[in-house]
Amino acid sequence: ALAARRHATQTLSKMAPGAAPARYHAMEERANLMNMMKLSIKILIQSALSLGRTLDSDFPPLQQFFVVLEHCLKHGLKVKKTFIGQNKSFFGPLELVEKLCPEASDIATSVKNLPELKTAVGRGRAWLYLALMQKKLADYLKVLLDHKHLLSEFYEPDALMMEEEGAVIVGLLVGLNVIDANLCLKGEDLDSQVKIKFLLNGGITAVLDQKHYVEELNRHLSCTVADLQNKIDCLEKTNSKLQEELAAATDRIGSLQEEQQQLKQQNELIRERSEKSVEVTKEDTKVELDTYKQSRQGLDEMYSDIWKQLKEEKKNRLELEKELELQIGMKTEMEIAMKLLEKDTHEKQDTLVALRQQLEEVKAINLQMFHKSQNAECSLQQKTEAISSFEGKTNEMMSSMKQMEERLQHAEKARQTAEERCNKMKQDSTLEKELKSEKEQRQTLQKELHQEKDATTLLKTELQQMEGLKKELRKLQDEKQQLEKVCEEQEQALQEMGLHLSQSKLKMEDIKEVNKALKGHTWLKDDEATHCKQCEKEFSISRRKHHCRNCGDIFCNTCSSNELALPSYPKPVRVCDTCHTLLLQRCSSNSS
Repeated sequence: ALAARRHATQTLSKMAPGAAPARYHAMEERANLMNMMKLSIKILIQSALSLGRTLDSDFPPLQQFFVVLEHCLKHGLKVKKTFIGQNKSFFGPLELVEKLCPEASDIATSVKNLPELKTAVGRGRAWLYLALMQKKLADYLKVLLDHKHLLSEFYEPDALMMEEEGAVIVGLLVGLNVIDANLCLKGEDLDSQVKIKFLLNGGITAVLDQKHYVEELNRHLSCTVADLQNKIDCLEKTNSKLQEELAAATDRIGSLQEEQQQLKQQNELIRERSEKSVEVTKEDTKVELDTYKQSRQGLDEMYSDIWKQLKEEKKNRLELEKELELQIGMKTEMEIAMKLLEKDTHEKQDTLVALRQQLEEVKAINLQMFHKSQNAECSLQQKTEAISSFEGKTNEMMSSMKQMEERLQHAEKARQTAEERCNKMKQDSTLEKELKSEKEQRQTLQKELHQEKDATTLLKTELQQMEGLKKELRKLQDEKQQLEKVCEEQEQALQEMGLHLSQSKLKMEDIKEVNKALKGHTWLKDDEATHCKQCEKEFSISRRKHHCRNCGDIFCNTCSSNELALPSYPKPVRVCDTCHTLLLQRCSSNSS
């Protein structure tokens, strides 16, 4: 307050004499409001922490705080003229928070949705309640102070929110984040004027009076003095207790010193006794040393014998380890052979499938070739018949050609004779007519000759085609023979592959048996089996348990009465019925 006053006097000295009282009054109001806010926040935090629960709207320090905050927000507010009249409410600047900070939109919407609120003052109070419950009152007011150019529309230049005091109050409000408040807004009458106990009838002027602030400070100081007095009393009590404890401790130290002297005397007695006992033990140790030397000679001899035995055992162990390594190597080789055999079987199965597909394809090709050959033979028969008919026709044509040539010769001879006659008898008209008729006959014969020549050329071309078809037929027959040979070879290969497959499967089974013998059977414990695995009859004193030496399971006597020689056992041993039949089948297949 003193610093604020000094600052005020400095600014007033620089200002004009007319404006000084009003500015000084505004500064005093700001300082008083800031002090009141400090006090109310301090009282609220202390009372909330001592209460130790969430605060409700009926809590007096909280009501006091909201009244002071409301007066701080109202300080320096501009009066806005509307159609209804003059309006002066602090809800206008609070509405800006929604635009500047999107997080505050929930508060604005919930305030607008409250149907009971009718005035701007009620909405502003509801907004402050919700911001305090969210613990973001200081953050929202700080956003407002960061945009003072927007606040200038609502506040005077000398207002608390426009000066440094506003920033100080926002900093104080950060401490309220410690408080948990649960304020109900539905049943509250926020539009009406709030009356608090410390507010006097004079209104805001009495609140802002410095005298009340000083009185409040005095009360606060008296409380602190009383607390300090209580603390001093407590310290005096603890001091007296500590003095009593110190006296008790000194008495205890004296008793401990007496005990220490007694212990020293006892130590001297014990030392004398120990020296005597040491001399006795030295003599005993000499005697024991002599006996030890004698016994050590016998032990050395025993040690040499045991060492020799150990060397022999080490040699035996090394030999056994070598044998074990050999067996492990054999086992790994067997496993590799198993894997290779499996790969071979898979490959052979794949090749078998491929060969079967090829066989089916060859069979299909053979069928096609067979059908083609049948068609070709039918067409050959037809063409041979056509050729034979054509040959008959050609022979007939040749004979007719010869006849025609003979006729031509006769006709030429007759023509010559006729010409001679014509020369002789030019006057005779009958000869001319004969000549004309003979000429016409000759022309028709020549035409028939040309037609027959064309037919012979056609027949020759057909004969050539027939020869080509015969060649193709021979080729097809050769291909058919080759395909039949390939088919027979593939069938033989398939039979050989089947034999190889059966042999490899048998080898696989033998290797699996040997591998089982090397690995060791999964020997079922006696406690695990209560019933026979085959007939599922319960074991008893009369029905006893027997292990199958092949599979390792437990059976009764009737289900495991057979005996067979296994690779892991040199003599015939007990085997269950299922293993007996399987092993006999394998033996029969191996022999076949």
